[in-house]
Amino acid sequence: MFYLASVDDITQISQLKYRYLRALDTKEWEEFEACFLPEATGDYNGLTFDDRSALVSYMRENLGEGLITMHQAHHPEITVDGDTATGRWYLHDKVFVEAFRFMLEGAAFYDDRYTRTPDGWRLSHTGYRRTFEATYNMDDLPGFKLTGPGVHTHK
Repeated sequence: MFYLASVDDITQISQLKYRYLRALDTKEWEEFEACFLPEATGDYNGLTFDDRSALVSYMRENLGEGLITMHQAHHPEITVDGDTATGRWYLHDKVFVEAFRFMLEGAAFYDDRYTRTPDGWRLSHTGYRRTFEATYNMDDLPGFKLTGPGVHTHK
């Protein structure tokens, strides 16, 4: 029975991470906030946050209108120890800022800590360390065209 509970925990933690990424990219800030404990911390390659409020406020203010993001995390390594767990994920992300004709593509490894609550698993810490980051000027990419619901045509 322990094995089945552990598989269920890993599934729930994976769904939490996927929800975190989806809410970040779709700018669903209340759902993003709900992924964290109030005292959760963050460290994104040296950009640190002491609590959930600071982390969510920063994302809301800096990843808002005009900035399109894509975050994909895969290859999870999750270890559950009772009501706590750790997870390492491989991140591939892209950022597009049409107004500045700017594009970033990168990769990193997330190191997360999770806590089981009465409402399910929540992040108590998240953060990553970059393995690479590449930036582009969209005008230097012949034929490059960005489309989608969040894209405003650049003139």
